[in-house]
Amino acid sequence: MATPVKIDFVSDVSCPWCAIGLKSLQKALDAIGDAAEVELHFQPFELNPNMVPEGQDIVEHLTEKYGSTPAQQEQAREMIRARGAEVGFDFAMGKRDRIYNTFDAHRLLHWAGIEGKQRELKEALFAAYFTLGDDPSAHPVLLRVAGEVGLDTVAAAEVLKSNQYAEEVRQHEQFFQRHGINSVPAVIINERHLISGGQPAAVFEKALREIMAKA
Repeated sequence: MATPVKIDFVSDVSCPWCAIGLKSLQKALDAIGDAAEVELHFQPFELNPNMVPEGQDIVEHLTEKYGSTPAQQEQAREMIRARGAEVGFDFAMGKRDRIYNTFDAHRLLHWAGIEGKQRELKEALFAAYFTLGDDPSAHPVLLRVAGEVGLDTVAAAEVLKSNQYAEEVRQHEQFFQRHGINSVPAVIINERHLISGGQPAAVFEKALREIMAKA
C-alpha cells in the first residue's frame, strides 16, 4: 500500500536552485515509485518582492544585493549550469540578463493549482525564464506559457488583468515566512520536515524514505 506524502515546494520562478531542486525531487520520486502517494503543492516565495516592473540588469542586481563581483557571479553561473545539466535542465544564462517581478506569475500559478495544472505551469515558467530568457512578469509571456500547458488563455487573461488571487498569494507567502522560510527552495514534507536548497536527488530520496518508514 502506498504511503501518503504531502510535499509543499516553496519557491520562486526566478530562482535557479529551485529549478534544480524540482528536477532532483522528481528524480527521487521516480526512484521511490509507487511506494509513495504524493500530493505536491507549489507555494509562493518572492526573492525580490519590491522589484520594479521593468526589472533590473542581473549583474547590477546581484552586485547590489549580495556584493558579489562579476567574476564571482560567473563562477556561480557555471556551477548552476553544471548542476542543471546533471538533472536535465538547460540554463541558457546568456539569454537571461535581467531579473523581474514574479508576483503575477505566482497569482497565475495559484489559479493553475485550482485548474489542476500547477506543476505543468511551474515547469514551463522555469523553462521560459532560464532556458528561453523570457520575462516572467510580462502578461503575453504568461499567457503563452499557460496555453502551452493546456490552460484556458481567456480565463488566464482574466486572472492577470484583475487582482484575482493576490490576497491568497500574500497570505501563503506570509505563512511560510512566519514559519521560518527565508530562502528557497524549501521542501516541506508532511508539514513537519524541511529540506532546504537544491539538493541532489539522493538527499531527497533518503529523506523521503526515512519519513515514509516512520509514517
